[in-house]
Amino acid sequence: MSVTDTGTEKTLLQIIEAMAAGAPEEGYTLREIFDRLDESAFGAGLFLLALPCCIPFLYGVPQIVALPMMALALQMALGHEQPWLPDALGTRKIDRKGLTAMAEGGRKWLGWIENFSKPRFGAITGPRSERLLGFVLCIFCASILVPLPMTNTVPGFAVALAAFGLINRDGILVVIGCVLGILWVSMLLVLALPVALAAIHFALMWLTGLLGS
Repeated sequence: MSVTDTGTEKTLLQIIEAMAAGAPEEGYTLREIFDRLDESAFGAGLFLLALPCCIPFLYGVPQIVALPMMALALQMALGHEQPWLPDALGTRKIDRKGLTAMAEGGRKWLGWIENFSKPRFGAITGPRSERLLGFVLCIFCASILVPLPMTNTVPGFAVALAAFGLINRDGILVVIGCVLGILWVSMLLVLALPVALAAIHFALMWLTGLLGS
């Protein structure tokens, strides 16, 4: 986190708010945004990218950040020490309007975690646990790409909570985020199974009718 002129430390949400307020109309690329966060931790990057996914009815930005989120989560799972985005993802741009919506939505929906979160249950946020957490978060990020209404909000909250817990070494927040995401993915799988079976059934009926005609 950065320090203000008065010597007090800015929180991550305050850094995002200041960045949005000072952004040009065309905004910044994801790589520029990461540089302005002044953070080398995966948690800060994942939290930032999860913000637009948490905001209901915010369209466009979640689709920009979903793949970069997966890339960061995968790097965590592979044991990388610092986050990195390839040019194809790092050059994606979020304009000032999108950044402002992220900052305002982050404060509205997730401002409470700044007071709630504190270091606890450190074993859950340790280096060994980070790799497992990265794999789990990768699954949550993938679910955001499911082309159904409101599919980004719940997993977005799951990633944001777990990422903020990672930043503050708060094992409880990490567990809450993981439980929320696992419940969401489980629900998607339960709903997807009958849909898949129905699709197979109709495909077989169509194929039978085609061959019989």
